[in-house]
Amino acid sequence: MKEIFARASIRSYQDRPVEKEKIEQLLRAAMAAPTAVDQRPWEFYVVENKEVLEKIAGASQYAWPAGNAPVAIVICYRTEGNRAPEMLDIDCAICTENIWLELTHLGLGGLMLGIAPLEERMKIVAEAMNLPDNLRPFTVIPFGYPKKEKERPDRYEPERVHWLS
Repeated sequence: MKEIFARASIRSYQDRPVEKEKIEQLLRAAMAAPTAVDQRPWEFYVVENKEVLEKIAGASQYAWPAGNAPVAIVICYRTEGNRAPEMLDIDCAICTENIWLELTHLGLGGLMLGIAPLEERMKIVAEAMNLPDNLRPFTVIPFGYPKKEKERPDRYEPERVHWLS
């Protein structure tokens, strides 16, 4: 799959909105991810409000791209009703990767902002979005049309592969 090798972190975006159809396709890709015991613990927030994006950009020194993006998807997980709560991070990480790959496929660019498990970052994002108490923010994916293309080097390192035959 070429998207795996072409995917790159994109931090600068054109001043151009992203079509609703493409955003829906990203959400479909996210929800196609497998989860432990099919618990699907996620809720997704599509954030286009500039004030909210700027508040999210204050979550860490690395979150500034959210303030420049036309849109972001915030992946949250429910704190109750999960049959395998110890797998919440893995479930949300898999759907995050699906979004990232679909971004590349659609000609968009973005990056993953690490929010969970850092309580301070989670609190900033939750307050910026006025999340209900039963939802916790996992990650933020700001995205849009890239200002410029970014080459991705081959990261294969054979010395990190260990064969047990």
